[in-house]
Amino acid sequence: MAKTKTKITETPEHTVEIITNSGEGAQKCAQIFGQTCAKMGNGVWTVEIIPAEIEPPHHTVTSTSGNIIRFGTDKITNWGDQSKLAIAFNEQVLLSRHRLESLDDNCIILQESMWATHEDELVRKEYEKAMEEMSSRNYRVISVPIEEETLKIVDNPSHGKNMFALGMLAEIYQREVSIIEKQIAHIFRFKSQKVVDLNIELVKSGVAWAREHLDFQFHIPSVPAEEERIVMNGNQACALGAIAAGMEMCAMYPITPATSVSHELAEVIENYGGIVHQAEDEIAAAGVAIGASYSGKVAMTVTSGPGMALKTEFLALAIMVEVPLVVLDVQRGGPSTGLPTKVEQSDLLSSLYGQPGDAPRVVIAPRSIEECFHSMVTARRIAETFRTVVIVLTDANLATGVQQFTRPELDVRWQQGPLDLSPAPEGMRPYEWDPETGMSRRIIPGTPGGQHTVTGLAHDEESLVSYHPSSNELGMRMRSRKLAVFQSTLIPPEVHGDEEGELLVVGWGSTQGAIEEAVDRARAEGRKVSTCQLTFLSPLEPGLKEIFGKFDKVMTVEINYSDTVGDPYITEETRRFGQLAWLLRAHTLVDIDCWTSCPGQPLRPKDIYRNIIAKLEPLQVVETGEAS
Repeated sequence: MAKTKTKITETPEHTVEIITNSGEGAQKCAQIFGQTCAKMGNGVWTVEIIPAEIEPPHHTVTSTSGNIIRFGTDKITNWGDQSKLAIAFNEQVLLSRHRLESLDDNCIILQESMWATHEDELVRKEYEKAMEEMSSRNYRVISVPIEEETLKIVDNPSHGKNMFALGMLAEIYQREVSIIEKQIAHIFRFKSQKVVDLNIELVKSGVAWAREHLDFQFHIPSVPAEEERIVMNGNQACALGAIAAGMEMCAMYPITPATSVSHELAEVIENYGGIVHQAEDEIAAAGVAIGASYSGKVAMTVTSGPGMALKTEFLALAIMVEVPLVVLDVQRGGPSTGLPTKVEQSDLLSSLYGQPGDAPRVVIAPRSIEECFHSMVTARRIAETFRTVVIVLTDANLATGVQQFTRPELDVRWQQGPLDLSPAPEGMRPYEWDPETGMSRRIIPGTPGGQHTVTGLAHDEESLVSYHPSSNELGMRMRSRKLAVFQSTLIPPEVHGDEEGELLVVGWGSTQGAIEEAVDRARAEGRKVSTCQLTFLSPLEPGLKEIFGKFDKVMTVEINYSDTVGDPYITEETRRFGQLAWLLRAHTLVDIDCWTSCPGQPLRPKDIYRNIIAKLEPLQVVETGEAS
């Protein structure tokens, strides 16, 4: 391709996709690129594209693995609408993204060139067929000899193409190669220096090729941070938050997308006096964590939806015997094994009501990667103060997304204070509930005078099995009372936008960024729409009915399923709502509607915006292939 004068376009943000076969290093390439952008002062948000299979057949639409990086001058809170540039290692993975409408109509595509002239006629025909299907869009496709250039440096192109692609991105977006080199050295710190040097050489090769052959660059201005910032994904933030909270034991069983929390913890927790215990199964992991907590340790367990189902009975035991426990549930698509690597807000109702009988517990849903860190501290403090189970609901979007935020200033108050091992007063009962608060002293095994039995059966204040109606009612009342006491410490949620209007959009967890961006678009057009994002889901934050009453309509936006009125057999009476909508309708008796979607990927601002307009203008026809 003849090189013409390079055109530099300044833009406040851009979204890039790196798409490959599984195992070709797209995540590592994107991780380094995203961290480099953040270190240069740009706001960043990334989303992983991961197949559920460990290694699906290569060069197929189902083998697509990759990463989306949205970065800009200002803070970035979600993955945006569509990608402006893509690097594709073959046409089949590119086709999969085209079919999902992930690419902007004018997307620039840097496409591996080898498939168009492949020696296998069938491969060439598949290439031509795919490119023909994509020809309906105004893509600018540029052929790049990625494998050919990579083979000049390494023998196995699958272990080098990602770094060549990273070099091209560095040149296109004017990234500092010195920062990239430091990131490579850190990521491959357990490898030989030769491996580090080869990867840096591959990056420089990509930079040189792009400089010689591409006629465009993008400049995304950055604003130097006044405060020190850090860059990480949500699972890393949860792990480091757990350490900051003083967690001494993490019991877990590997499950996607939660496993990397334990990986992060395992690297460093021993430096702070803690351990990670990999149990034989999910049930055992919950039991080990409860046992550690009962003995006085600060304990947690980590899982995802299927694991939560298996832990059900043990979580009820922790609630019944009032043992503090933090449970981190990194939600994924369900039911059953469902969508192991895809996002869904599918565990809200099961987290609230998954145990038999009345088993009140606290449920928190962090809204950002920064909140993933702080939510672990909050969860620890609540669990031990109120002797209860606290479930932290993140999801695959937060788990693997990368974002920068202000470095937290550690506070010793985040950690557990000295245990009360003073002798129990004579005659003190193990469950000497305060009749006003439901609170009672936590007796650690070994406390002089504190010997007692522990049972999951109904028990009285002496911790003795009791089936007497009055003791059973008292136990339930006291366990519930603690949640009411905790709720009295909460404040109403903030409203983003005006405090009254035509429509209030309510969300929870990771959808905050996309919802607020969509609402801001509607408000810029003069629409009277606002939003609020809930963090505490059990107990709910106070003042919700008063907030809702100031708007003509209230609608939740969620990544889970709801019925569409008008579908066969679906009426206003038979319709099933989104999970938060169910909860809020029951709690406030307000006629709350919902728009939900469960496509296995985060919600896009444009889709939320479209449905906001549809709600404000019911007669307007809005085309969407998703549940409403």
